[in-house]
Amino acid sequence: MSPRFDLGPKPRLAYAGSMLDRAAAKRTDLAMLAELEARPSTAAYVVGGEMIALKKNGSGFDPVFAPGEIGRLGRTTEHVFLGLENDRAHFGIGIDDDSVRALKEREDFLVTDLRSIAVQGLVDPDYLGPIAEAKSLLHWHARHRFCANCGAQTAIVHGGWRRDCPQCGAQHFPRTDPVVIMLAATGDRCLLGRQSRFVAGMWSCLAGFVEPGESIEEAARRETLEEAGIVCGAVRYFASQPWPFPSSLMIGCHAQAISEEITVDRDELEDARWFGRADVAQMLLRRHPDGLTTPPPSAIAHHIIRAWLEGETLLR
Repeated sequence: MSPRFDLGPKPRLAYAGSMLDRAAAKRTDLAMLAELEARPSTAAYVVGGEMIALKKNGSGFDPVFAPGEIGRLGRTTEHVFLGLENDRAHFGIGIDDDSVRALKEREDFLVTDLRSIAVQGLVDPDYLGPIAEAKSLLHWHARHRFCANCGAQTAIVHGGWRRDCPQCGAQHFPRTDPVVIMLAATGDRCLLGRQSRFVAGMWSCLAGFVEPGESIEEAARRETLEEAGIVCGAVRYFASQPWPFPSSLMIGCHAQAISEEITVDRDELEDARWFGRADVAQMLLRRHPDGLTTPPPSAIAHHIIRAWLEGETLLR
């Protein structure tokens, strides 16, 4: 029988489990959206490129701005409707680069990236989902202001969930890029890889974009074979995570490895190797004698690895 490890309470997966009802039926009602955005109770999240503006609030930080505060933050770009929390509306507000630089100079704000906010726990976890939604949607608008069909400037409609071309009539919708992230395992060993951009000592699941005409299972097998030379058989879905960097959906899986000899693609990975259960437990707990770690709980890789260690992979 495989050993059991006390890993403590299960952490919450960042950016997932949003508290918002997206209220898609309200997106076409311009008068309603204007009324919602003007309400004093409305919550707005301010995004400038990769940066999120937070108000300093005593010893903590607050990501929520009231409508009356927005005008003092600089030049805004798109305003997008995110959804409702009961009767409270939530919006994402884009600001330009000059406004981001100006806010960074102010003592009453922290302007930082969303990864740091999640990893460092700078805001209540309930806010991470709406902020991720705002960041992804505003990033799409910043890069899709012109029609891909005819080149004309497009107009924002449906509360930010579509852009229409007045020249050729094309409609453009926000995109989400699917990514498989999988843990291949056999017996009491699992396969982890390192990329050069990782912090020193960190090992993670392999991952890659799903290609056109490819299923999730096929993508998981292909990426594991391409990056590490490992052939996989059964693949089982585990969970998914919105990943707003800039706008991906991480599709977590466990895969049954049916080969063991690793051949690393050095263009994709710095290294890959098999790890035993005891090593992985120490890595998750940040107690490995060699200083090795797994990704933080904000990343779905942490949860995929933990589920394997706790025997929750559904693979037999």
